Amino acid sequence: MNAAIFIDGGYFDRVSRDCGSPRIDFGKLSSELARPHELLRTYYYHCLPYMGPNPSEEDQARYDNKQRFFNALTRLNRFEVREGKLEYRGTDRESERPIFEQKRVDIYLGVDLAMLAVKQRIHRAILVTGDSDFLPAIRAAKNEGVLVHLFHGTGPQQPHKDLWDEVDERTVITPDLLSHFLL
Repeated sequence: MNAAIFIDGGYFDRVSRDCGSPRIDFGKLSSELARPHELLRTYYYHCLPYMGPNPSEEDQARYDNKQRFFNALTRLNRFEVREGKLEYRGTDRESERPIFEQKRVDIYLGVDLAMLAVKQRIHRAILVTGDSDFLPAIRAAKNEGVLVHLFHGTGPQQPHKDLWDEVDERTVITPDLLSHFLL
């Protein structure tokens, strides 16, 4: 029986930050989350940071670091990085900070989950997200007999109620849980 792992990278970043920002060995994380099933693949969905036409040295360094991280993930066994795009959406009136929005990430995850379920490539889906946008894909997977397990944060990173209600199993991501997957 195969399992696939679907990680919403932006969400995982926020949950990880709430847990003290440990350095995670994503290969170990994937192997352990899939147990006792055979891991088909881990899919990691995220965007590179926004780069304006004249980036500062700090912006360029942040971009280069994230790109190196994505490249390192891609080299892991059975690991696939799906890159969305970060779109500039204007400036917040109060804080005057730029507003960015991820594009394509949610649809990539939803399509991958639904396709693997319909093609009967997986029997278990492990999701690391808090977003209810995935409900149609989750329902499609469950209709194909896939068991859906959600790993999620708490407090501000608590999953959407509809997502919580729809999945089959749930596990809270805690500092103790992440301590098992350190580099």
